[in-house]
Amino acid sequence: QVQLVESGGGLVQAGGSLRLSCAASGRTFSTYSMAWFRQAPGKEREFVAAITWDGSSTHYADSVTGRFTISEDNAKNTLYLQMNSLKPEDTAVYYCALDLSAQYGSSQYGYDYWGQGTQVTVSS
Repeated sequence: QVQLVESGGGLVQAGGSLRLSCAASGRTFSTYSMAWFRQAPGKEREFVAAITWDGSSTHYADSVTGRFTISEDNAKNTLYLQMNSLKPEDTAVYYCALDLSAQYGSSQYGYDYWGQGTQVTVSS
């Protein structure tokens, strides 16, 4: 089993920054990918960014490209999402997810483990 715990969410003004963290514990794997998704009220969960286990490849949604950066610290078993130039439309619950097939895809159905989510609210 794998446990994923997100932190770092909060309330920020438009134009501000936040850094989300996702701490992983439990079983370890040699290859995998991880991602961030988000879900706003009344909307479906959507892909934000993904990264391979070694950090060699990343993938971003068009809506966050140039503003968000996904990274990981394997020594700390932690995934990060640096969010800059935040907009009110970035308001959502943000989830981290783990994909054992290491596809770092954009479909939520490709991910095997999920965290409980952390709320990000951007005020205008």
